[in-house]
Amino acid sequence: MIPHKLKMNMKTKIIFGGLLAAALIAAGCATEKQEQAELRAQAKISKEQAAQTALARAPGGTVKEAELEKEKGHVIWSFDIATPGSKDITEVGVDAITGQMLSVETETPEQQKAEKD
Repeated sequence: MIPHKLKMNMKTKIIFGGLLAAALIAAGCATEKQEQAELRAQAKISKEQAAQTALARAPGGTVKEAELEKEKGHVIWSFDIATPGSKDITEVGVDAITGQMLSVETETPEQQKAEKD
């Protein structure tokens, strides 16, 4: 049998732990939003303009995912492009300031799954 005071302490710890976790998640979301706002302020090339550049490397492809991020010192638009007849994804990085294509990589379904895990 657990003494009454100990039960309250355990409940309090569980509640406090849950509140702390929620606060950390909220702070992480706020930081991520702030980072995205800073990247958007630096970008001179719109998502649509960058997508046109990226799609030129994957004719007939469709953008499945787009993300503005900082990579290797560059602010880039990163696109995952699916091409009909292929399970591979073409990942294209376009400089969000100059509009230059910086990288083109092909990811197999196995690589895509490993990246998400």
